[in-house]
Amino acid sequence: MNLLDILTIECIKAPLVATDKKGVIDELVDVLAGAGKVVDADGLKEAVWSREQTRTTGIGHGLAIPHGKCEGLTDLAIAIGKPADPIDFAAIDQKPVSLVILLASPVDRTSDHIQALARVSRLMTKEDFRNAIYGATSAEQIFSLLEESEQQVAS
Repeated sequence: MNLLDILTIECIKAPLVATDKKGVIDELVDVLAGAGKVVDADGLKEAVWSREQTRTTGIGHGLAIPHGKCEGLTDLAIAIGKPADPIDFAAIDQKPVSLVILLASPVDRTSDHIQALARVSRLMTKEDFRNAIYGATSAEQIFSLLEESEQQVAS
């Protein structure tokens, strides 16, 4: 799976305004809604927040991948947010989060949902990439880093 198939530059926000977990999730869902990727923003916010309450999506190394499935979505969508300052996301390594990648999926696309989560996770295990994306200060820089990374995978 190529992340650029489900991510557009309009769905990247750097820096985020929100300074807490719930605010970041809401802000990223609003980014997706603003880009026309989500019809029922409130339903997606509820789905992602409910999922977050069962188990943190702060997976460590400064990354959180909140995700949820929602009626009314026809395709997978990703929003990426970079907090102005690292925030507490109750991550498994107890460290603050420097990048949040929100994944929204239709309820009937479980396989695609899992593939997208796996792709993000694999990408972020690369320390050089992780450091570069954490150092990015704009949506354009983040998108460019993802483009380079996805082109390397394709070749």
